[in-house]
Amino acid sequence: MKNFSEEKKQAGFEGKAALISGAASGIGLAITQRIAKEGADVAMVDIDEKAGKRAEKDIQEFGVKSKFYLCDVSQSFDCRKTVSEVLEDFKKIDILVNNAGMILRKDIVESSEDEWDRVMNTNLKSVYLLSRSVVPNMVEHGGGCIINISSGWGLKGGPKAAAYCAAKGGMVNLTRAMAIDHGHQNIRVNCVCPGDIETGLLQKEADQLHINFKAFVKEAAKRPLPRIGSPDDVANAVLFLASEMSDWVTGSVLVVDGGGLA
Repeated sequence: MKNFSEEKKQAGFEGKAALISGAASGIGLAITQRIAKEGADVAMVDIDEKAGKRAEKDIQEFGVKSKFYLCDVSQSFDCRKTVSEVLEDFKKIDILVNNAGMILRKDIVESSEDEWDRVMNTNLKSVYLLSRSVVPNMVEHGGGCIINISSGWGLKGGPKAAAYCAAKGGMVNLTRAMAIDHGHQNIRVNCVCPGDIETGLLQKEADQLHINFKAFVKEAAKRPLPRIGSPDDVANAVLFLASEMSDWVTGSVLVVDGGGLA
């Protein structure tokens, strides 16, 4: 039986550096913890400074380098500045996880132009902004891995979520386009599409719809595997796509939703 250190070497994370957006809580924090446990150094990007600083200290207990960076990923200047600071501190970025996002449960008539722009910029434009700054460094160091966190609603429509569905659907096809453009540079680009995950974002979704949270979760659990997901469910999928076990996987969309789309 392999010991823990041998498993880490097999997965290929030791000596690597990862940048994760939306890393201070929820899915992003779970991804950061999972990758750090496997031996990668982690740069944590988020707009929540208090939670980010707290998470930074917790991650250091895994024996890897971790650092938090305050960044609004919807802003070009912030993204360029943050990536520059990460490269100064970590020297390279082997893994980029575009996880930052927000939810808006409104149809197009109910959505203001400002709300539409905020959803698109946070969920989709951020992928472009961070990736644009990171890819040249990956090319310089011989390749890398980008994982975009979309949604099941990136593959099908949902009620009262027009801007969210548009942004997440764009992320899915952007993943495919990036995989085509950068495959020859040894950069793999893949996408994870979670179903309902037990995070603060799910609570916000219920609040926006004026639905009791317990009732909302009960309804969301009606799927072949009858429960809502945990952040770790998504983190495990990201771990696979970021590891050497998926060396010939790019342009793919991995659905993690307990069979909901099925």
